[in-house]
Amino acid sequence: MTSPDVLIVGAGQAAAVAARALREGGFRGGITMVGRERHKPYERPPLSKAVLVAAEEPRLDVLPQEVWALGDIDLLNGSDAVDLDVAKRQIRLASGQVLAYDMCLLATGGEPNALASAPAGHPHVHYMRTLEDARRLRVALHGKPQVAILGGGFLGLEIAHAAMFMGASVTVFERATSLLDRFLPPDASMWLESGLREAGARLLFGASLGGIHSLPGGRIRLATDTGDLDVDEVVVAIGLSPNDSLARDAGLAIAAGGGVLVDALCRTSDERVFACGDCTSQQRPGQAAPMRLESWQNANDQARTAAAAMLGVPIPVPAVPWFWTDQGKHNIQMLGLPALDLDYLRRGDPGSGKALWIGHRGGVPLHGVALNAGADLRAIRPLFEKRLPVQLDDFLLDATNLRAWARQIQAGAAAIV
Repeated sequence: MTSPDVLIVGAGQAAAVAARALREGGFRGGITMVGRERHKPYERPPLSKAVLVAAEEPRLDVLPQEVWALGDIDLLNGSDAVDLDVAKRQIRLASGQVLAYDMCLLATGGEPNALASAPAGHPHVHYMRTLEDARRLRVALHGKPQVAILGGGFLGLEIAHAAMFMGASVTVFERATSLLDRFLPPDASMWLESGLREAGARLLFGASLGGIHSLPGGRIRLATDTGDLDVDEVVVAIGLSPNDSLARDAGLAIAAGGGVLVDALCRTSDERVFACGDCTSQQRPGQAAPMRLESWQNANDQARTAAAAMLGVPIPVPAVPWFWTDQGKHNIQMLGLPALDLDYLRRGDPGSGKALWIGHRGGVPLHGVALNAGADLRAIRPLFEKRLPVQLDDFLLDATNLRAWARQIQAGAAAIV
């Protein structure tokens, strides 16, 4: 039995960032990382974009090669942790190997929600989570197939754009009546829908999927309440479920909506076990209940917080949630969290290819959405971080310098204090 000081279960973005933060924070004990995949930790955002369309597969490594060359992180890839014993402070792998720990970090990520009628093992059904998933879909897209994408969320729409770029014919099924209506103001959603249709996508809203059937010759028939559709490939992108079974079976607290429940230090209900990334659920300012936040930024932020907590040093100041997506040639960035009761004001025109929305409650900016305007959103980020009430009339004026406007508001608030 080996005895690492820190055992990290998972070998993705959050795991790699946490390991690096521990070393940069001065930790000199042993670090062992256990991962299911046979790859070193890699970036996942490019899987639904560049990996599908680039002439050459991009480099995806989270950590540079020299970090691994130092040999101070022991990576056990191709290994699956099947049991966590918090009383004995040990993990058992599927191989039977047992690893002890002083502190454990769960960075187990999530798994795509699956449809029983569209099993992952079907040769023409695709789920997107791993590098191998992306490589397999890339090969399928080279034949310019007819593709059905089940799910009109960020991931499904990124894949839709990539597939159309590769020459595929695309139909998107979305259960809601509009695109991303939980995340975007209505006019941003309408712009996104219009752009997809202009690019050649067929969008089916509110369609009920009755079944998926294999046809002779390898094609697939989708039975819907609006008729049958025959396609070559099916992509299922209907959300992510947290990989929390290891923690659940160990008796750790799990949030009502799923996910390992962690506090502000990313500590679980066991003082020696921490968790970060897509597998977690955490209470956030202004939210009524713990929530999961699946984003690249959150994985990094929680990883650094967990590392700081394990080191016993001050944790980083919690960042305002930030998320980005590339939809074809357009970049959308979001700051803060959406809510049903927010009022939105827009600066610019989506039709021109650039716009910025502020979602506010009583003049306090809580959610920002930038269409090809990331620099503008960054300029006013302090208003979201400090939750400063503002007069928004000047925001709407094209002549207003947003950075100067934000600085003026901050100076005024400081003077009042």
